[in-house]
Amino acid sequence: MDELVAHGLPDGRGLDLGCGDGLLTRIVLQEVGGRELVGVDPDPAEVEQARALGIYAGVHVAGGDKVPETDASFDWALSNSVLEHIPDVDPVLAEVARLVRRGGKFIFNVPGPGFHACLRGPLMPGASREEYLRHLDERLAHRRYWGPAEWEPALARHDMRLSDATAYLDAAEARRWESISRLTAGVLYGLAGRRRQPIEIQRRLGMRKSGRRLPTRLAGPLAAVLGAGLNGGAVRAAPKHGACLITAVRL
Repeated sequence: MDELVAHGLPDGRGLDLGCGDGLLTRIVLQEVGGRELVGVDPDPAEVEQARALGIYAGVHVAGGDKVPETDASFDWALSNSVLEHIPDVDPVLAEVARLVRRGGKFIFNVPGPGFHACLRGPLMPGASREEYLRHLDERLAHRRYWGPAEWEPALARHDMRLSDATAYLDAAEARRWESISRLTAGVLYGLAGRRRQPIEIQRRLGMRKSGRRLPTRLAGPLAAVLGAGLNGGAVRAAPKHGACLITAVRL
């Protein structure tokens, strides 16, 4: 969120590609100011919650490769931690190129090539790091860990030029996330026998209903407890960052 807020969002009409329930985008908009924004996500339940937030001019239930909007109808597009989950990303990049006007920007963030190296790994002595990372990728539904070297030609195939790439999420931050994730979604995933994604389990437990959130007076102390002392331990050598924020320009 900090990286997106520091980067800022362009003016004009924007597309939120893979908007989910819209909560992360709302956080960004609270900091950078409102925008005319259209959301799109393939999950009807998430779209329903995104609509209820009132931050979007419209929200579509659709895949990123088939957005029901006209050519060059957006000044910019945003994709927040989405592209790493899509099995075939080329049709989605082609759709972004169709929707964004010439000179418009496509801003997205993704985990990068250093993501795995930044993590602490398994806690049990002698446990296989390779198995740990494989199960983690299955839980996160991560399909790729591309950096600028891979994204640049992929964008160029669809008339977009990579104009800026910023590395973020250092090893200490990545391990902090890893530990909290291990105690939350990781527990749910393990209890379900690794057969269902955490979002499915949350829905079965009624944890993703609109408006169902921990009160701030409880969430704050809980976050402090979960995060306490989670940055310790030796950090592996390079790469130093686990994610990147990329900006591309539509040619």
